Amino acid sequence: MTPYWLRHVSTVLPSDPHRVNPVLDRRAPSGIPVRPAAVLVLFGGSSEPDPLARGGLPADADVLLTQRAPTMRQHSGQVAFPGGAADPEDDGPIATALREAQEETGLDPAGVRPLTVLPEIFIPPSGFDVTPVVAFWEKPTPIGVVDPREAARVVRVSLHDLLDPDNRFQIRHERGYQGPAFLVDDMLVWGFTAGILAGLFAVSGWEIEWDHTDIRDFDVTLAELETGVVEP
Repeated sequence: MTPYWLRHVSTVLPSDPHRVNPVLDRRAPSGIPVRPAAVLVLFGGSSEPDPLARGGLPADADVLLTQRAPTMRQHSGQVAFPGGAADPEDDGPIATALREAQEETGLDPAGVRPLTVLPEIFIPPSGFDVTPVVAFWEKPTPIGVVDPREAARVVRVSLHDLLDPDNRFQIRHERGYQGPAFLVDDMLVWGFTAGILAGLFAVSGWEIEWDHTDIRDFDVTLAELETGVVEP
């Protein structure tokens, strides 16, 4: 059974009520060859809701994220959901997401309950058509970096920290991208991953109003994170 606090993210499509999220509607142009891929949006925490919290969000609610190794050719250092390209042997996106998550983090797929499969999202630089698979971690198992050539960190990030308005803003990249971002656990979460999280949060019942007009420069924000020095 789906936990009560996850009822909206498992039944309602992600939304962009403030029109600041360019990720959700990104579809592959007609006739463009794409490569299928999937990611696991894995929520963990108590199955019982907190009656005093927004949307019943438990105090220990979290989501599994990885930080890519700085040596990777594509998306180096970026924070991401576990996932990757589909194999011919995979029986659909759920199988792809679970296999990749196991390979990247060491989790046991047997303890994961898939809840819903979201529409594919096109990633222009890589040509991947990525299917997000939303799931609940019924029986969590130990996790960690399996291959340091691919991931620098594997971490369960508190949803309460992600939802904290002090940790939310928009990021503007020199290549023209602008969209939702989060600053948590010494990580800058932006791009595809932040877009999916922001879209799910908007329909979750957990969200706290945040400042959508707070727009920060990507390079400056990353430098502040790495050095610990905040520009005035």
